[in-house]
Amino acid sequence: MGDIILVVGNWKLITLLGQKGRDFVVLNMPVEVSEASPAHSQAPHAIFCLVLMVALMLTDEIPNTVAAIIACLLMGKFRCIDAESAYKAIHWPSIILIVGMMPFALALQKTGGVDLVVKGLMDVGGGYGPYMMLGCLFVLCATIGLFISNTATAVLMAPIALAAAKSMGVSPYPFAMVIAMAASAAFMTPVSSPVNTLVLGPGNYTFSDFVKIGVPFTVIVMAVCVVMIPMLFPF
Repeated sequence: MGDIILVVGNWKLITLLGQKGRDFVVLNMPVEVSEASPAHSQAPHAIFCLVLMVALMLTDEIPNTVAAIIACLLMGKFRCIDAESAYKAIHWPSIILIVGMMPFALALQKTGGVDLVVKGLMDVGGGYGPYMMLGCLFVLCATIGLFISNTATAVLMAPIALAAAKSMGVSPYPFAMVIAMAASAAFMTPVSSPVNTLVLGPGNYTFSDFVKIGVPFTVIVMAVCVVMIPMLFPF
């Protein structure tokens, strides 16, 4: 019967593997392969749009969203991408997830849930300074991220982090950045991230494998974030 192998790599090379290799049979390829039509002549325009977007974001003269929209419009103007391809490139589940979680975040604010959580955090780490608060927020956010997606975790935790910063009278930027990093630190369980779930079967991993590797890795990431983020975004 043979083995089924999940191969990740260059689409062209994978196709050649199935055509020239007698030991491999390529069962299927992503649907995007048939739709891909690289326009190498437009590469300089695409790079220009990217550089312009980053430059506009660094100036702080206009919002980041406006800079991104300008870059997208220029990409269409230079025919780097057409409207249909741009529409297909949008990851609608992520957008729906973010929009769907916003009412929960708003409900936490309206019902006093945010104040309740912030009070608990202040009781635990508020007396030890903002660094301890960053650590508490990281632990809470990473724990929630074990059960729901990192996007939903960030949406739910952002108001709590901002309220905690306001209560301590410090800048909200390091608190927001800690939430962004902690929401992505989903290493401890096979269900905490789609990537973990994807490699669970092919790698024949167990739940304990993720715990043994993920817990130390998460602790290291937390230590680095708590120390480095305030250096880049001072209180």
